[in-house]
Amino acid sequence: MLWAIPIGFVVGLLGGGRLANLSSFRFRWGWLAVAGLFVQVLLFTPSGDALAGSAGPAIYVASTLAVFVAVLRNIRVPGMVAAALGALSNLIAIAANGGAMPTDAAALAFAGIPIEDHMNSVVLANPALLPLTDIFALPAWLPMANVFSVGDVLIGIGVGMAVAVAMRNAREPAEQASARP
Repeated sequence: MLWAIPIGFVVGLLGGGRLANLSSFRFRWGWLAVAGLFVQVLLFTPSGDALAGSAGPAIYVASTLAVFVAVLRNIRVPGMVAAALGALSNLIAIAANGGAMPTDAAALAFAGIPIEDHMNSVVLANPALLPLTDIFALPAWLPMANVFSVGDVLIGIGVGMAVAVAMRNAREPAEQASARP
């Protein structure tokens, strides 16, 4: 999903947007999304996993729910409908699989990730809702190669769109001044 941000920048610039316009972008409850993602970053480290113990799956579901709620709060922002559908898709897949996002061993191999090194997804024999799980992968030769789900793709599209549109939507200071009564 990290690819979505630079892609959004490029699309925004190609569409006549400016990076400076991002300073006027407002994402309500952004702290909740950041907190949810931060918890996941910590949770998917060996130390975080050990610290969370048996509460790890519940923490993962709760942190994913937090991000979903923050996205819903911003549903009118261009791109957030796609991001919300993606976040909901991931939340449903994680909840249906006992607090874990299943992945495919072949997808991990394609991404060049040893099964024992991967912590944010787990290989399950019979995952529930397989089409919503991390069954896709970027090839190992790409930077940040990883496995991902259809939900991740939707989130990436939404985030990229939000960045690109925000780069084009801010009015110029001169336009703002002339619009004042």
